[in-house]
Amino acid sequence: MLSSSLSLPNPSSFLSNPFSLSTTTTTTTNHRLHVFTTDPFFNDSTSPEERIAIPAGLQRELIPKHVAVVMDGNRRWARLRGLMPEAGYLAGAGALKAVVNLCSKWGIQTLTVFAFSSDNWENIRLSVIGDSSKLPKSLQEFIAYGENATKDNSHMNFVLAINYSGKYDIVQACQSIALEVRDGIVEPEEINEFMIENKLGMNSKRFPHPDLLIRTSGELRLSNFFLWQLAYTELYFTEALWPDFGEEELLHALRAFQNRPRRYGR
Repeated sequence: MLSSSLSLPNPSSFLSNPFSLSTTTTTTTNHRLHVFTTDPFFNDSTSPEERIAIPAGLQRELIPKHVAVVMDGNRRWARLRGLMPEAGYLAGAGALKAVVNLCSKWGIQTLTVFAFSSDNWENIRLSVIGDSSKLPKSLQEFIAYGENATKDNSHMNFVLAINYSGKYDIVQACQSIALEVRDGIVEPEEINEFMIENKLGMNSKRFPHPDLLIRTSGELRLSNFFLWQLAYTELYFTEALWPDFGEEELLHALRAFQNRPRRYGR
């Protein structure tokens, strides 16, 4: 996954040009990370019709509304090429940019991933889930700026799960309900799955549960990601390392999804 221990600039330093961060570097105990800018996600001339151009072999009505991705394999990708880990993270950022672009173009309404590094949000709304209070203050400010700067965008939701734990999400939901029981607001017999659902950080009031989960690098596990929300999600595992995951791999995943009859536990 992409590293979340980045030293990001104060949002106030680029308010005059929010979609063009300057290159910065920071030194950690193990290696040097680079926060860099790339080209905009979308060309301003891209029309809505072009953005919803469905590739051959996909059915528009079966496009998943919400795709979640466990990005894995950045460090392995770099190691196989004799490169430093930073090179894998940078390549992974490029792969993510391409996947965000494709999801928006093909009509996927919500994309959730574990981590992200970029600076342009053309009609994409950014939301962050997880406990951001434990992150460096500069990163908290950057996240708050990104959410505020994109709050009116409506073409696609991009959800960044950072410092997120599926187990903790369930625990904090139960703790919240326990406080309501203690205060006499809720009776124990009134507790049901819908009440728990509504207390989750990622709940269906904010975004639909993922229709499809993609995990790269050949690992066959969820890694404590969306344990409640993935109850009826279709799972797709690929041997491709995240930096190598592109249009062809995404098409494979979507076609596999569309070829599965969804039974929702029935």
